[in-house]
Amino acid sequence: MARNIQSLERAAAMLRLLAGGERRLGLSDIASSLDLAKGTAHGILRTLQAEGFVEQDEASGRYQLGAELLRLGTTYLDVHELRARALVWTDDLARSSGESVHLGVLHQQGVLIVHHVFRPDDSRQVLEIGAMQPLHCTALGKVLSAYDPVAHSEALESDRKPFTDRTVCELEEFEQLLDVTRARGYAADVEETWEGVASIAAPIHDRRRMPVGAVGITGAVERLCRSDEEGALRPELIAAVRDCARAVSRDLGAGRF
Repeated sequence: MARNIQSLERAAAMLRLLAGGERRLGLSDIASSLDLAKGTAHGILRTLQAEGFVEQDEASGRYQLGAELLRLGTTYLDVHELRARALVWTDDLARSSGESVHLGVLHQQGVLIVHHVFRPDDSRQVLEIGAMQPLHCTALGKVLSAYDPVAHSEALESDRKPFTDRTVCELEEFEQLLDVTRARGYAADVEETWEGVASIAAPIHDRRRMPVGAVGITGAVERLCRSDEEGALRPELIAAVRDCARAVSRDLGAGRF
């Protein structure tokens, strides 16, 4: 059995202690409550403070939970609310489109897949929840980069490496793609990330009308694209993805877009 890391256990205990109190706690209070030497407790507090998980009141020198911990907790709740609100609509999208559906959010300079509905056929498929996709070339990533200022900055700062001959890596051309995405309300990826694969994605907004994620379908190019025009996506699939994104946004309180 793997051994627990003592410093992490102590930090976790410290955060629980601060979360359970109704007032700020001093160094002596924290050290005494956790049976730690003052020097050890101070070192852990300094690390937590540097990461934003703990804040120290300048006047009293006492400690309380920091804003970064609150932000992480809110993000966790937002993602789970997003998944819960999207379950019915993503199932409907998979049935109507005949393709697999992915729900993604911004995470560590990429797109984290938080929900995946299999393509409704008998083919063997791999569950992709927890997988990461790049921002600059996937449909989900381009949607987030177009609508979320933080995602946009991270996409510009990241290494936009080519995955296929169609991957757009140059900054000016990438910015033009984001302009197009915002103008038409959805993003496309036709063999920019995987050969023979296309995807369509649209943004999801919350009650503050802030972008909180993206939903999209992924499938073979011959199924998602029109046969009469190379690289052109089927308009009924675009409409289905956009309708799904709007429905989830409405359920999150965004109103009509």
